[in-house]
Amino acid sequence: MINKPRVGRTEALHLLPSAMTVLSICAGLTSIKFALDHKPIPAMALIAVAAILDALDGRVARILDAQSRMGAEIDSLADSVNFGVTPALVVYVTLLSKWPVGWAVVLLYAVCVVLRLARYNAQQDDGTLPPYAKEYFVGMPAPAGAVSMIGTIGLKLQFGEGWWTSVWALSLWITGTSLLMVSAIPMKKFHTLAVPPNWAAPLLAVLAIAAAAAVLEPFILIWVIIISYVCHIPFAVRSKRWLAKHPEAWEDDNKQRRAARRATRRAQPHRRSMARLGLRKPGR
Repeated sequence: MINKPRVGRTEALHLLPSAMTVLSICAGLTSIKFALDHKPIPAMALIAVAAILDALDGRVARILDAQSRMGAEIDSLADSVNFGVTPALVVYVTLLSKWPVGWAVVLLYAVCVVLRLARYNAQQDDGTLPPYAKEYFVGMPAPAGAVSMIGTIGLKLQFGEGWWTSVWALSLWITGTSLLMVSAIPMKKFHTLAVPPNWAAPLLAVLAIAAAAAVLEPFILIWVIIISYVCHIPFAVRSKRWLAKHPEAWEDDNKQRRAARRATRRAQPHRRSMARLGLRKPGR
C-alpha cells in the first residue's frame, strides 16, 4: 500500500520527456498559426520554445532513465515538424508567398531536414563509425537550420526592406542552409565540449550579456549566433581531420589534445611554410 503512490509518481515522471516532446510539437504548429495571422514575432518565439524543449527532453529522459524506442520516434517526428515544416511555412508566409520560386526553396529546405534526420537516425545504429565521430554532427543539425531560417525574418524586422529581403537573396540563403544540412561537413556537438574551470566566469558573463541582448536586441542576437556557428565550421573540420589521423587521442581532454597538436607542429615546422608557398618535396 505504501509503495503504490511512489510507483505512480515514477511512471508519471517517465512520461515527462514524451510530454515535453508533444508540447514542442504544439509550439511548432502554433507558430504556423501565428504566421498565418501575420504575427511573425510570436511565430519566431514559439520556434525558439520548441528548440528549447527539444534540447531538454532528451536530457530529462537520460536523467530519469526513461529512454524508449517510442520516445525516440516521437522526438524524430517532432524535429521534422518543428525544424523542417514549421520554419519553412513561417518563412514562406512571411517573406516568400508572392513569388512562385519561394515555395520551391522552402520545399527544398523541408525535404533536406527530413533527409538529414533520416541519416542521423541511421547513423545511430551504425557500429562501424569510429568513437571520435560521436563528437560531431554530419552536416548542419536541424535546430541550427531553423535558426538560420528565422534569421531571415529577423533581418526584415530589424532593418526593414532591402536586398536581404529580395527573393534571390532569400533563395540563395535558404538553398545554402539546405545543402549544409545534407552535406558531409562535420560540425561540433557543443554538449561534448568540456569547459575549463578558469573559463567558467567569462562564459557566465557572456551568458548574462546574451540574456540582456535577447530582451533588447533579439534579432541582432540571432545573427550573432548564426555568424558564430558558421565561423566554427572550419575549426570543426580541422579538429575532426586531426582526430582521424590520431584516433588514440579521442579519450584525452582538450588540453591534452592541444598539447599533442603543438607537438605535431613542432615536429614538422617546415610543413606549413611549404604548403603556403605551394612547394613540394623534390623527387628522388
